[in-house]
Amino acid sequence: MKSEPDVFGIDDLRNAPDKTEHWDGVRNYQARNMMRDDMKVGDKVLFYHSNCKEPGIAGLAKVVREGYPDHTSWDPESKYYDPKSTPDNPRWFMVDIKFVRKFKRVITLVELKAHPLLEAMPLLRRGNRLSIMPVTQDQWNIVVGLT
Repeated sequence: MKSEPDVFGIDDLRNAPDKTEHWDGVRNYQARNMMRDDMKVGDKVLFYHSNCKEPGIAGLAKVVREGYPDHTSWDPESKYYDPKSTPDNPRWFMVDIKFVRKFKRVITLVELKAHPLLEAMPLLRRGNRLSIMPVTQDQWNIVVGLT
């Protein structure tokens, strides 16, 4: 899961009540479908800091609540408002994640790209801008092993 650290970073998650927060504001149908249909309680999360000086994986989280309607899409005051989404017919979904741990150092995008066994990782594919991407168990093990 990708987030800009100046908007919501791993430290924000660690400092949230019960170290848990909803992952709102996703406005891409493919990412929405993953949250709505695929992410399950207990799923592990690599928390990636994007759009910053040194993008990379900053820590770990886990899914603690499966997909449910993203209420920010119904709030006209929210930057995530979508007038086509309603409580009766929600268009957007979110999950709740819980902080597990912050890495001692960020595993940088440069380092990830240089690892030959990670070349198939969706995050490393050119043009991939999704905020949520699947990771295989082998990719997970490699990344966690880099910490």
